[in-house]
Amino acid sequence: MLGTDFVHGSPNWIDIGSPDTAATAEFYSAVLGWTFVSAGPDAGGYGFFQVDGKTVGAVGPLTEEGARSAWMVYFQSDDAAATTQAVLKGGGTVRAEPMDVMGEGWLAQYTDPHGAQFAIWQPGKTKGLGRASDDNSLVWVELMAKDPTAAIAFYKGLFDWRHQDMQTPGMVYRVLSVADGDFEQGSFGGVAPRDAMPTETLPPPRWIPYFMVADVDDVARRTQGAGGGVVMPATDVPDVGRMAWLSDPHGAHFAMLKPDPRMG
Repeated sequence: MLGTDFVHGSPNWIDIGSPDTAATAEFYSAVLGWTFVSAGPDAGGYGFFQVDGKTVGAVGPLTEEGARSAWMVYFQSDDAAATTQAVLKGGGTVRAEPMDVMGEGWLAQYTDPHGAQFAIWQPGKTKGLGRASDDNSLVWVELMAKDPTAAIAFYKGLFDWRHQDMQTPGMVYRVLSVADGDFEQGSFGGVAPRDAMPTETLPPPRWIPYFMVADVDDVARRTQGAGGGVVMPATDVPDVGRMAWLSDPHGAHFAMLKPDPRMG
């Protein structure tokens, strides 16, 4: 399960682009109890979400023309330049070339061949998130892909991920793990076919963050009370746990998961 001992290919950061960062911070504070901490006057409005003083995500203003509010998942790269070349070789698009972020690390942003946006973070002084797989923090990431096999092949060319097929109700789910070590200990996310979701709720191809919570139904109620929506109601998934897909007031999708304690 996802931790904070990041290696090449691990999800190590998430942030959300918003047309109104103050309203977004207020929403996630109401839903998940996060505290917003500004990154400072030179950060262009960027700031961090924290729980008990540990960073669980970040928020910043939308910077790309025509962009819509969405969560961005970052994966650790040991060599941002090499990953960029691998993205191009695999048929992806470079949206932002590798850049040094004030000595904190190197950032680059891409779009995979099927339209899903993602990013990398090569650590400098900032290694990544300070809290994961704990209440109100990131526990899993998931790619909704039109062609899961092709998607996995693309990302394997970048991070050498491993995967295992898991039969779930109505579909085959591909569980992802980093390249080395015990598969289960290194697992961090999965790939699901996009057509597994109802057409009326189908988002564009995108990586979705799952946050671990103590009570999925309560979070769904608070989401609606704070102006968000329920994309997929809370449901129990055998051998996984209770989960729901939600959206914030600006339309960004995210998910909640209370893991089955037997799977810990």
